[in-house]
Amino acid sequence: MAYWFHRNPLKATAVVTFEFHGVTTNEPSRKIFADLRKTRTTLLELLTDPNHQRETVDKATADYFSLLTGLIQPIDPNEPENKLRKIIKFRWTNSLLGNAATEQWDAVYEYASMAVNVGLWYTKHAAKLAAKDDPDMEEAKEVHKCLRIAAGIFTNIKNDLIGKLSENDENGVDTDGRVLEAYIKQCTAEAQEVTLARAIEMKHSSSLIAALAYETSQLYQAADDSLSSIEAVIVGKWRKYFQLKHAFYLSSAHSYNGDTLLAQDKCGEAVRGLKESVELYDKAALLCKEYASTKGVGTTARPQDHIFFRRLGPVVKRTLEKCERENGLIYHQKVAFDAPQLELKATYGLVSPEDYTPPSLNPLWTVDVYNKFNPSMAPKPQPKKAKEEKKENLPPVKEKETPMSDKDPKNYSGCSIS
Repeated sequence: MAYWFHRNPLKATAVVTFEFHGVTTNEPSRKIFADLRKTRTTLLELLTDPNHQRETVDKATADYFSLLTGLIQPIDPNEPENKLRKIIKFRWTNSLLGNAATEQWDAVYEYASMAVNVGLWYTKHAAKLAAKDDPDMEEAKEVHKCLRIAAGIFTNIKNDLIGKLSENDENGVDTDGRVLEAYIKQCTAEAQEVTLARAIEMKHSSSLIAALAYETSQLYQAADDSLSSIEAVIVGKWRKYFQLKHAFYLSSAHSYNGDTLLAQDKCGEAVRGLKESVELYDKAALLCKEYASTKGVGTTARPQDHIFFRRLGPVVKRTLEKCERENGLIYHQKVAFDAPQLELKATYGLVSPEDYTPPSLNPLWTVDVYNKFNPSMAPKPQPKKAKEEKKENLPPVKEKETPMSDKDPKNYSGCSIS
């Protein structure tokens, strides 16, 4: 499903040499900093290309984070805080804020920032797999898993890391809880789209499909709501993506719920629900145009071009016409003014973020090695008043392009990852 998903850009970062003469006082301490430099460089390079295997990125992430944890986690039982946590300056851009860099002398900030990029890589890897001509079942499972892993990473950042930051009061940065919540809900909703497409492909009951579609629409609504207090110039395009997906899946929910109501001889309610579905589908089509014309960061999705999207409109209209005929000839039921309330709860197929377990501390970190570091020799942060008010820019990350197929899948659901 090429261009079905919106993707924000990776964060850019300044080079960190980890060369601090006088801080490292022996060979084991120098090796740790050399390995930090090497593993950071390797991970950053891998993250630019979504074509890498998940296992490769998993290993590179664990290698770097296990070493970085030694700058964060207390190691000497006689010290309540790690003396090395704030000796290095890290500079990162933010996925929604262009090339302006934010800096902090805090290894927790580095961990959270790199973790955001790792989470973004999983979403891009999933989109790359979904964009193939004909993904097989194992690749569909991989798309589903990668999106759940990404949701788990963003959840870990939100729940376990941002509360530890010494500074985190800027609007729309990647460590803003509202931005992280949007990423969590987006990844969860997109994983649930895979489940929903599978349910449609396997022709499960209309009641189950309606419930899954409704739950998916609510996830996109929650993602949109989480960004409502951030300026539109920052998140306007991203919110349009959430709004069009919400309208599309709510339209799907009313459509399949209409089938369920008709099967229960509730033709009048079915007619009203299907009318609501038509209105929501038309709204989704309009939002697709607004999304395409709204300025903002990220790759532009083209959901209106997909057969999965295109197929729903005619199906809903044909079903509505059928229900109106049946109601006029057989049921003669009153069509309510208000659409039926969708109080649907899926009993199967609901998606949740995969629990993220941070890598354990690298065995190179021992109390003896830790005590050989001399943080008093590290450069000191400048007082805030001496800093330039204008933030320095960093060049954007050069992300590898991935081929995307525009061919329609030849299956029942119209979704290539079903």
